[in-house]
Amino acid sequence: MKNLEGFRSLISQPKKVVIVTHFKPDADALGSSLGLSGFLKKKGHEVIVITPSDYPDFLVWMPGNETVLALSKDDSKPERKAIELIQQAEVIFCLDFSSLSRINKLADPVKNAKGIKVLIDHHLEPEAFADFEKWNTASASTAGLIYELIEELGETNLIDKNIATCLYSGLMTDTGGFRHNNTRHQEFLIASELVAKGADPHTIAQNIYDTNSLERLRLTGFVLSQKLVVLPEYNTAYMTLSQEELKKFGAQTGDTEGLVNYGLSIKGVKMAVLMYDRKEEIKLSFRSLGDFSVNELARKHFEGGGHRNASGGSSKLSLEDTLKKFLSILPEYQSLLNK
Repeated sequence: MKNLEGFRSLISQPKKVVIVTHFKPDADALGSSLGLSGFLKKKGHEVIVITPSDYPDFLVWMPGNETVLALSKDDSKPERKAIELIQQAEVIFCLDFSSLSRINKLADPVKNAKGIKVLIDHHLEPEAFADFEKWNTASASTAGLIYELIEELGETNLIDKNIATCLYSGLMTDTGGFRHNNTRHQEFLIASELVAKGADPHTIAQNIYDTNSLERLRLTGFVLSQKLVVLPEYNTAYMTLSQEELKKFGAQTGDTEGLVNYGLSIKGVKMAVLMYDRKEEIKLSFRSLGDFSVNELARKHFEGGGHRNASGGSSKLSLEDTLKKFLSILPEYQSLLNK
């Protein structure tokens, strides 16, 4: 972190702290937030983690989850409370997102808050809004960056089993179980240290990867048998899910997570896309192999971004028109997809 000594001074005395992460948080967003929260609480700070939405059931087992303030589209009370806490905060940590738009309704409150803002993130092209930044696109996860920050402060002795468990969860998932091409030597070193601190790889993997509802498995089967389309001329696979289809299988938050990776696993496929209807917008998840940048495609055409090989986007068009738009831009990328 730039100005590490200034940051050390900032957190040297107990303060009111808010940690905010992105809309529909994944294991890295929640794990890094809860891990940092546990660390700061040990230093005497008053800490609250706020999420702009709910998150998957397979993450609620994480230590500290019961203290999270999650906004709800059906209840305005958490939002009012969140804004009040943000306004009162002396320090606001922004974790696992590079743009304030990723925290939806909390964007303006955070932007206008008087508290000192700290950005910790590994996504491309961060927005310049923070007073302190720890930003590294080479890092596989924000959870890994939290560990590195604690290490830079010389306070890894404060990492207990619960903190280690949360950070390991984020590191494990954002490397795809240490399989993605963002897995460097450093990721294994950090994972080893977290296991030494008490993180249990088997239990964490079981909780996140091997605990499914029957409805989620049936949705997966439906997508793979009925909704997966391969376009050999573009080395591309795509899947779409309508509101009606999601309702048919009782889909809950997180049930679509990982589906796009099945498309990318097909031999010869270089890009996979999942599009699904969230009512207020169409959500797109992009994955790619090699040097094909889905980040560039998502930023240019679908108001999104993220990483070179894993990005998200959105569309205000209907699901049908979003698919038409996607198919219409594929010729622009054909030569790159056929390399």
